[in-house]
Amino acid sequence: MDALGGSQRITPGADKNYGTRGFVEELRGMTVTPHVAQNDTKHSSAIDGRTTRHPDYATSQAIRKRIGKCFVWAKTIGGLRKSRLIGREKPDFRFMMTFATYNLIRMRNPGAVSC
Repeated sequence: MDALGGSQRITPGADKNYGTRGFVEELRGMTVTPHVAQNDTKHSSAIDGRTTRHPDYATSQAIRKRIGKCFVWAKTIGGLRKSRLIGREKPDFRFMMTFATYNLIRMRNPGAVSC
């Protein structure tokens, strides 16, 4: 976060596993607003009403869900769950081709959510 710099507050998004008290307090100490998903399943979340009451938090969570859908498609339909390729160039090419295919399918249906 320090490397990003700038004068505006930044709002990084993260999974609920990053919702620990230490991580969230460290981000707030750096004047960073953590848009971490709340973990309400097993224990209390460090993300409280200070963050969740803002409309930007809801927007951030909706965007996270849209991005997640793209990767779910790539893993289930696109075959990226388990790489069967060796090296660096071939898996990179497979990744690019998978998401190019996803974009073609998405453009076929203009009402679909974009990534």
